[in-house]
Amino acid sequence: MNSYRLAKSTVGLYVKIGLGGIILAGVLLLFGQTEPGGSPLQPTLIVAPMVSATPTTLVTPLSPSATPDPVVTPPTPSLIIKSPVSTPTLLPIPAPGKPVDYTYKIINTYPHDRNAFTQGLIFMDGVLYEGTGLYGRSSLRRVDLETGQVLQSLSLPPQFFGEGITLFGNQIIQLTWKANTGFVYDKDSFALKKSFGYPTQGWGITHDGARLIMSDGTANLYFWDPETLAEIGRVAVYDNNGPVVRLNELEYINGEVYANVWQTNLIARIDPTTGRVLGWIRLDGLLTTEDLSEPVDVLNGIAYDAENKRLFVTGKLWPKLFEIELVPVE
Repeated sequence: MNSYRLAKSTVGLYVKIGLGGIILAGVLLLFGQTEPGGSPLQPTLIVAPMVSATPTTLVTPLSPSATPDPVVTPPTPSLIIKSPVSTPTLLPIPAPGKPVDYTYKIINTYPHDRNAFTQGLIFMDGVLYEGTGLYGRSSLRRVDLETGQVLQSLSLPPQFFGEGITLFGNQIIQLTWKANTGFVYDKDSFALKKSFGYPTQGWGITHDGARLIMSDGTANLYFWDPETLAEIGRVAVYDNNGPVVRLNELEYINGEVYANVWQTNLIARIDPTTGRVLGWIRLDGLLTTEDLSEPVDVLNGIAYDAENKRLFVTGKLWPKLFEIELVPVE
């Protein structure tokens, strides 16, 4: 009995003076050790030292088969996963649906000047406004729809290659190709009101009633402030196959941008908010063999009669202008 008390005193001394006593007392408690007289060891011997002990000190000596005290159990994997709140999970972007394909039905055919290298086309107040290109031949025109007769014309200086046009309020805005220069005219007199610059090439231009929308031959549509003519935004155009480039003449129709795609017989129907192509209008076969007896260039020129819901298309050096109705391909 005396030897046991001496051992117990020694254990108590270790507990009070250092870490070894903590480990020994913890082991005795874990395995239910008792005094020879049957009295269990008092937990008060280890409560105070355990408060100051670090979790790693207590966990390290445990064997793989030992059961860790819940107080010092390391964080579970679920807690570790939740902790990096500063790194959000990126959701996958769903692939766009396939655009709707359209063919066409010819409703009416009108004469068109074979010498007009059409770059921009508008229908307003019963007449067509047309911007034409080529160096030394570029112009702004007012044209009678029924006869194709040029009612009014303004020639551009020979160093400018005319491009797209749009009518905003009482002003006609015309782009040029590589000169980084545009012109603003009075709608009625064609008097030049001012010129302005922009950093890209100029291809097509239209508007949605609040912003000008411009193309430069890339996959981008640029949004301009109609007063300052400064860029205020842009969107990249794409379909289910990727970016759609060479966007040319533009027309805004019922919330969509219709865009000729240069060197094709395609018109893209574009959501201007997202840039997604909603549909493809396929205009192969508009010209007859007789129409092709003289040189012609590519399909280019879209105009819309909003009042009567008529869609017009033509091309560069084409002898005809067509009113068409779109027909979804089944």
